[in-house]
Amino acid sequence: MSWQVRVVHKTGYHYETPAMQSYNEARLTPRSDRRQNTVATRIETTPATRAYRYTDYWGTVVTSFDLHAPHTQFTVLGTSVVETADEAEPIRTATWKDLRSENVIDHRTEYLTPTDYTPNDRELAAVARDLRKGKDPADAVLAVSDWVHSQLKYQPGTTGVHSTATDAWKAREGVCQDYAHVTLVMLRAIGVPARYVSGYLHTRPEAKLGETVQGESHAWVDVWTGGWWAHDPTNAIPVGPRHVWVAYGRDYADVAPLKGIFTGGGTSSLDVSVSLTRLA
Repeated sequence: MSWQVRVVHKTGYHYETPAMQSYNEARLTPRSDRRQNTVATRIETTPATRAYRYTDYWGTVVTSFDLHAPHTQFTVLGTSVVETADEAEPIRTATWKDLRSENVIDHRTEYLTPTDYTPNDRELAAVARDLRKGKDPADAVLAVSDWVHSQLKYQPGTTGVHSTATDAWKAREGVCQDYAHVTLVMLRAIGVPARYVSGYLHTRPEAKLGETVQGESHAWVDVWTGGWWAHDPTNAIPVGPRHVWVAYGRDYADVAPLKGIFTGGGTSSLDVSVSLTRLA
């Protein structure tokens, strides 16, 4: 059963002394693809800026804007209404031999290659190979995801946006970004093309119409086993109508919701709030 969800994502920057200029990119526009349909979307800034949009290499809509006037506060507000899809079923048409073929490796190589956030890790790779035994690729994906869910403790503050999968594994703690990165390391180690997905999750499965929940950005993985399908290792659940997709790439660096630079301003602080409302 599909949902219609409104997402409001607000980010506020506060500067100790006036910032003279800033340049920013926002990846806050939900995707319109096989998983969902974006009914309406808008990104506003305070103070107002002149913005332009483009689609990046990974197919994500990016809103770019800059401000050339002194300011001590800067707010970015993204509002979207999205129609989501039912739960993603595992796709089982590819065999391990298929995943080792030159065609798959060539076309999916970016989702098989280690990155700064998802480096090679011998310990995680060995566990992944053990979990793969006797299973088809799709079941191996589910086994790895469930294992990561059982091994890591959800603990905000232990890791940060720059933490790698190895950092999170050593701590045995982290947040959704870390669960996704550890899962990606393990899946790529056994030859399953896998990519990082950023978005949002409405946290109440039985939410009534009009019910709003407060949350944060969420992350999960999208895998190729003959076709693309997604799974949420943080919660060990299929990706379904409560998930809103925004961007995907190799890791968090490709999908950061907001990034930019500013001059002046001294020290700065950041406030982020996300709310999701089920509309239908």
